[in-house]
Amino acid sequence: MSTVITSESVTSGHPDKVCDQISDAILDACLEQDSESRVACECLVTTGTIVVSWEITTKAWVNFQDIARKVVREIGYKDLEAWFSADDVSVQILINSQSPDIAQWVDTGWAWDQGIMFGFATNETPNYLPMPISLAHKLWRKLEEVRKDWTLEYLLPDGKTQVSVEYDENENPVRVDTVVISNQHKESVSLEDLQTWITKEVIESEIGDLIDSDTKIHINPTGRFVLGWPKWDCGLTGRKIIVDTYGGVGRHGWWAFSWKDPSKVDRSWAYIARYIAKNIVASWVCDKAEVQLGYAIWVAEPVSIFVNCFGTEKVEKQKIIEAVKNNFDLTPAGIISTLDLKKPIYQKTASFGHFWRDDVSWEQLDKVDIFKELI
Repeated sequence: MSTVITSESVTSGHPDKVCDQISDAILDACLEQDSESRVACECLVTTGTIVVSWEITTKAWVNFQDIARKVVREIGYKDLEAWFSADDVSVQILINSQSPDIAQWVDTGWAWDQGIMFGFATNETPNYLPMPISLAHKLWRKLEEVRKDWTLEYLLPDGKTQVSVEYDENENPVRVDTVVISNQHKESVSLEDLQTWITKEVIESEIGDLIDSDTKIHINPTGRFVLGWPKWDCGLTGRKIIVDTYGGVGRHGWWAFSWKDPSKVDRSWAYIARYIAKNIVASWVCDKAEVQLGYAIWVAEPVSIFVNCFGTEKVEKQKIIEAVKNNFDLTPAGIISTLDLKKPIYQKTASFGHFWRDDVSWEQLDKVDIFKELI
């Protein structure tokens, strides 16, 4: 019996993603000048207003307002046709420094909070992501491309993609069952033209080999998407955690990633867990893997390490867990060192998802031999 699994992604102009990018751009600016910066920077955006708040302790000199405007401009909000403009928006800054009670423990390499985090990988796509979220990201990256190169010049920055993939009885992806794209647009384009050209330039161009005559395609199914964000919506940092990870296929802890420097273990845990899971799957000891790490506040070593291979493992699962324990330093300081996380690399992760790109350390396949030796 076949099953259908659905995942969603959002464009860089989605209000929540605007906030993620501003928060991580500020983090990068701090780390560029001071690698020991402590940054917890949340952002809220609504009509005509950006609010940047929480706590930052750094030796860097950072113009928060200029960074926020630069991010908004690069996304494509350059005039009021999209109801938001980098040059007209009000930017409010409400920043404090980090609590010294927290800092004294973070600086010694202990976990600053308790919690759990998951990493996931599957061999059903070349990027080791579940196919539904991989395709949803692929579609919205193409939407960004055709908007910014003026191929579809009537598109505006706010949008969403959603892909439903059919799996056969052996849990192999076989076809795309449904595609949903909603993209804000200028008044000048008709719905018919919008649907025709998005189908041709985006859907058929990117995933045409997975579409058949039974695939259902819905483009702006409400019929009109002129008055979108920010006129009728509000954005907040950290609200797209399923988009950022595995599209709901792999589990997720309750933490968000963007706005946090690498001393915040909820970000670094997730990155090392994905790093481990991806290298496990790439070694062919299993077809998919989920790594769970559990930590206690003010304790450096994890209190638990668990690997779930969903019955696909080709070796005893305990051997995989022991290989993780024996070959990875999973203390907060060890994770930062292993993945070299004190560099200004985070703004680029705040859109397109955190777990598909080849230019970040946690996506590298340099630990595969550790697990190959188990076979």
